[in-house]
Amino acid sequence: MNIVVLIKQTFDTEAKIVLDANGKIDANGVNLIINPYDEYAIEEGIRLKEKLGGEVTVVTLGGARAQEAVRTALAMGVDKGVVVSDPAIDTSDDWANVEIIAKAVAQIPFDIILSGRIAIDDGASQTAVRLAEALSVPSVSSVIKLEATGDQLVATREIDGGTELIEVALPAVITAQKGLNEPRYPSVAGIMKAKKKPLKTLTLADLGLSAGDLAPKMVVTKMTLPDPRKAGIRIPGEAADAAKELAKLLHEEAKVL
Repeated sequence: MNIVVLIKQTFDTEAKIVLDANGKIDANGVNLIINPYDEYAIEEGIRLKEKLGGEVTVVTLGGARAQEAVRTALAMGVDKGVVVSDPAIDTSDDWANVEIIAKAVAQIPFDIILSGRIAIDDGASQTAVRLAEALSVPSVSSVIKLEATGDQLVATREIDGGTELIEVALPAVITAQKGLNEPRYPSVAGIMKAKKKPLKTLTLADLGLSAGDLAPKMVVTKMTLPDPRKAGIRIPGEAADAAKELAKLLHEEAKVL
C-alpha cells in the first residue's frame, strides 16, 4: 500500500500573531508546528502501513523551515519526505498550491492520499478536495474512522447531526477529522532514524512549472487583527430588575434583540 500524506506547517496555536508594516503575518520568533489535523493524517497513514505493508511519503510546500515539519513526520514513522521549495510559493494561492502538489504527487506511486480536514491558519479546507479533482480520483472529507479492504476503503465521516458511511474505490483522497486516532509522539529512536530517511527537495523547475504558470486567482490585499475583546458587564440588583436591564443593553447597545 503506497500512502501519501499532505502536511502544512502552521503557527503554533498559542503563538501571538503580529502583523508587519505590509499587513502580513510576521513569522519572526514564532514557533511553527505541523497543522494539528494533519497529525491525524500522518498517524492514520502509519497505521495503515503497519497493517497492510507498503510505505508512507509525506509531501509539503515551504521554505527551509518546512523540513522541520517533515523531519517530525519521519520521526513519527513516515518513510520518506518531499518538500517543494520555491520563492514563488510565498505568494501562491490554493489553486496554485494544488497545481504544484499534483505535479509532485504524480511522481510518487499512491493508493491513498491523506490530509487534515482543515488548516488552522487560513481555514480554507480546499487543498485536498481540489487535489482529488486535479488527479481525477474520489475524495471523502471529515473522516473519523477508516478501514481498508482490498481495493477499496470504508470511511465513516462526520455530517451535520450524525455520521455517514461511504465505500470508495482506490486510489482516493481522505481528509482526517479529530477523533480519527490519537497521533503518536516521535520516540528518541524515531528521531535518530529520521536523520537517515530520504528527504527530497524539489523546485518548480523540477516539476516542469514556472512562476508564470501559477499566477494566483485570488489575492489577499489586507489582513487585520480582530478587535480586542471587551470586558464583561456585571449587572447588580434583583433578578427581575437585572433581567430588564440586560434586555435593554442587548437591544440598545449589542443590537441583538
